[in-house]
Amino acid sequence: MKNSSYFRLAIFAIFSIIILSKPSHQADNFDIPNPKLLKAFEALQAWKHLITSDPKKITENWCGPHVCNYTGVYCAPTPNDPHNTTTVAGIDLNHGNIQGSLPEELGLLTDLALFHINSNRFYGQIPKSFSCLKQLYELDVSNNKFSGKFPTVVLSLPSLKFLDIRYNLFEGDLPSRLFDLKLDALFINNNKFSSSLPQNIGNSPVSVIVLANNNLNSCLPSSLLNMKNTLNELIITNSGLKGCLPTDIGNLDKLTVFDVSSNQLVGSLPESMGKMKKLEQLNVANNKLSGYIPPIICALPKLENFTYSGNFFCTEPETCLKLPAKDDRRNCIPYRPFQRSKEECAAFYKYPVDCAAAGAGCPRRSPPPPPPPSPPPPVHHY
Repeated sequence: MKNSSYFRLAIFAIFSIIILSKPSHQADNFDIPNPKLLKAFEALQAWKHLITSDPKKITENWCGPHVCNYTGVYCAPTPNDPHNTTTVAGIDLNHGNIQGSLPEELGLLTDLALFHINSNRFYGQIPKSFSCLKQLYELDVSNNKFSGKFPTVVLSLPSLKFLDIRYNLFEGDLPSRLFDLKLDALFINNNKFSSSLPQNIGNSPVSVIVLANNNLNSCLPSSLLNMKNTLNELIITNSGLKGCLPTDIGNLDKLTVFDVSSNQLVGSLPESMGKMKKLEQLNVANNKLSGYIPPIICALPKLENFTYSGNFFCTEPETCLKLPAKDDRRNCIPYRPFQRSKEECAAFYKYPVDCAAAGAGCPRRSPPPPPPPSPPPPVHHY
């Protein structure tokens, strides 16, 4: 931190002057300054100095040592403290349209449980000092302009349960350690991540995971099925997924939302999906799926919306037509409107995909046969 020692001394001096200027009948309450609020004062003043635009004037009253009166700052008794020392427990600046960056001094807020700054214009990176926030339970920095590699500092937060970094400019690989965290919800969609899905994704105990709108360019790891006891929502739309859906994908029978639309998935829908009795929203649109749609899927008791347009399905059961909301356009289904041309469907089915032979791997469509050999050159007789 640049000139951090001088800054800290200045903060302490300001705090002391305010205390000493109190009338004697008020000074008794400030004989021993609360060290936690003194550190919070330093952290928040450092942050305020890095804010370059605050059109809603949210931080306008961030003045003086009474940080618990600052807009967006929430105080509470320190956990497991017999003296119930007041501390800063939460920060919520959501939808503030604030521009600026985050200072390393925020690591002084060691009792912080909630840090919410979504829908602002913060840029730069998440400070490394966040590793000091051992009580942090929810971290939401979504819809800002943070950039660089995945903020690995979050991997050192033992209490973290909710991580939301969506709608930023993060890029590069997803660290496999991310899926070893004991998270309940993970939102990393709408960034620029370009790595494959780590093979240990199934270690994650999340109930909701949204990875959409990145460039993951991978098959679904087989370990995904290890999440069957916790996973309720899985959304990986427009992320470069390829290969077949695992034949036992239906073992994720606690799913209510399953969206893998706008990828490069091939093969058919597994019959095992008929075991997803809690499924409400199913979206597999805009892939290269083919074959028939198992009737048991459309008969799922809670299924409300089934979108399978933009594939190469060749049949659909009557039960699908009776769903409250469905979309079967741009397939190869006879006698249904708005389907692909016969020529396009015939060209696709000329080289089918065999998911059964591929196992858990990423199959390729059968290559076209080699061209016939060239005829021998003519023999000239002299």
